[in-house]
Amino acid sequence: MEEIVFVTHNKGKIASAQKQLAGVNVKIFEYELDEPRSDDIKFISKAKVEEAYKLVKKPCISLDCGFWIEELNGFPRAFVNFSLETLGLEGILKLMEGKENRNCKFTECLSYYDGKEVHQFMGEHKGKISKEILGNDTNEKWSDLWYIYIPSGYEKTLAQMTKEERATRKKYESKDAMKIFAKWYLENKANLL
Repeated sequence: MEEIVFVTHNKGKIASAQKQLAGVNVKIFEYELDEPRSDDIKFISKAKVEEAYKLVKKPCISLDCGFWIEELNGFPRAFVNFSLETLGLEGILKLMEGKENRNCKFTECLSYYDGKEVHQFMGEHKGKISKEILGNDTNEKWSDLWYIYIPSGYEKTLAQMTKEERATRKKYESKDAMKIFAKWYLENKANLL
């Protein structure tokens, strides 16, 4: 079976890939890719998967996410890591003090590159912002936002949910880029090799 390399250093993304890309032979290559400064996750994901391919010389994937808070005109968008490093969760919650509209969403772009063509798959997960930092640390966590993000249809942050709750939760208003990619790849892999 053809191997796909997932170049990332994010332990949560690795755990998610291993769980959600069933049937796809994914090898993990732990490395921190350069992230171009852009507000466009599709552009960032494409640049990173092309860099990853130069590194491993095999078909590979890259996954990049943005976080959009309605009340803050979409802030922090693709600048999630920068906002967490500078403001932190406390700063984001401070910006949300007294706000009624707590709607937010994660957007994600998974890019696949075989050395010839980049294919991109978009995902989106709607939810709301909690009023405080809640939950426990987990190896599945791919962002500290798990402590303040409550998925649509739930009253708990992802960090408050047990592993079983996260694994079996219904994904209201959710599209998962990894699952969309896995379906596409398994249906098209004969044409890709």
